[in-house]
Amino acid sequence: MKRFYKQAAAIEAEGGWTVALDGKPIRTPKKSAFLAPTLSLAEAAAAEWEAQEDTVNPAAMPVTRGVNTALDRTGPEYDAVVEIVAAYGGSDLLCYRADQPDGLRARQAENWDPLIGWAAEAHGARLLATTGVMHILQPEDGQKALTGAVAGHDAFELTALHDLVALSGSLVIGLAVSAGRLGAAEGWRLSRIDETWQEEFWGVDEEASKVAARKAREFADAARFLDLTRQK
Repeated sequence: MKRFYKQAAAIEAEGGWTVALDGKPIRTPKKSAFLAPTLSLAEAAAAEWEAQEDTVNPAAMPVTRGVNTALDRTGPEYDAVVEIVAAYGGSDLLCYRADQPDGLRARQAENWDPLIGWAAEAHGARLLATTGVMHILQPEDGQKALTGAVAGHDAFELTALHDLVALSGSLVIGLAVSAGRLGAAEGWRLSRIDETWQEEFWGVDEEASKVAARKAREFADAARFLDLTRQK
């Protein structure tokens, strides 16, 4: 749509902060009040609206989209989203290792074993690793512990965690980024161990590289959104 406003600003609202366009608060796609839990989040969303030129491009507004998702989808369907995110723990990327070559196996172990150990230490979740792609059943107590860790996120945090986990294929990586154990760039790197290995030996596929770059941006956007939800 065409830009129809002159100014976007973050303003205080009942229960939080919102974005006002020419003084009028915006609403979500489902017509709920657009309400951010922190001023930093509202200011970031307002900056996205302010940055639009002649045409408003929602694809270039990840913070606004995240707030909309938290209010319209994650919040109303919170238990279901917790279940979706926690389910990644049963098939976590870090638990499925190559059987060959030895160099890739060693790289996976060097990069992923510390995170498996962190999950056990931080969350009491013991995860089993296997070689190949055949599914391995994870200990039930560990999966319950990971579900509890996911449920420890509010609707806004869970919105970001969902993207971190879905993009990386790893609940452990997502939780580690959420806990500050990993930065966004390092979390994304660790999720790409296999792909990086293949690129080193077979070269970079241009189309696959474009898709990976887009996902890397989305991963970084999710980490930033998570950080903004926790700022003042």
